[in-house]
Amino acid sequence: MNRGRFISFEGIDGSGKSTQARRLAESLRARGLPVVLTREPGGSPGAEEIRQLVLTGDPGRWSAETELLLFTAARRDHLERLIEPALARGETVITDRFADSTRVYQGAARGDLRALVDRLHEMMISREPDVTLIFDMDPATALARTRSPDRAGSEDRFEGFGLAFQERLRAGFLEIAAAQPGRCRVIDAAGTADEVAARVRDALGWTPA
Repeated sequence: MNRGRFISFEGIDGSGKSTQARRLAESLRARGLPVVLTREPGGSPGAEEIRQLVLTGDPGRWSAETELLLFTAARRDHLERLIEPALARGETVITDRFADSTRVYQGAARGDLRALVDRLHEMMISREPDVTLIFDMDPATALARTRSPDRAGSEDRFEGFGLAFQERLRAGFLEIAAAQPGRCRVIDAAGTADEVAARVRDALGWTPA
């Protein structure tokens, strides 16, 4: 059996990547393809518990170093229990965030920890997606989206760092895209959900069902 394809969706908060990950999964399932839609932090029971620790509470609750260890632990559990088994079965795995988020959030925007992020990734994860879609949009527009009533919730700790933080995140994601053009494709996240979904299909070389 051939291994499945591993696709990650990345971008700043409010860029619409979660909506597009869900739409792509639904489109592929409509074709009869086996798809696992997951997210980080999370995706496995243990990783979901860690998610509640890192995404809720006061912005200053954890240092960048502590966050890095928590995210790495969650990713390792996610990889072992969900991602690798699904790929081995030949299923397509679509994840809302993976290692690039840690490289940007903890490695660059929250502190100068990129070397440590890469070292931990090499030691504990050693896996990159086959394709990474990076959703790019104006940080002020994206931050306004996160504060709309339909997104109200408790998982807003990183959004609490403000606009300057979101701008650093955007720069970090675009830097990764420029450094790894073979894996990463930048998606213009402005416009309607249908327009962005068409850009996703074009980037992946897939046509509508």
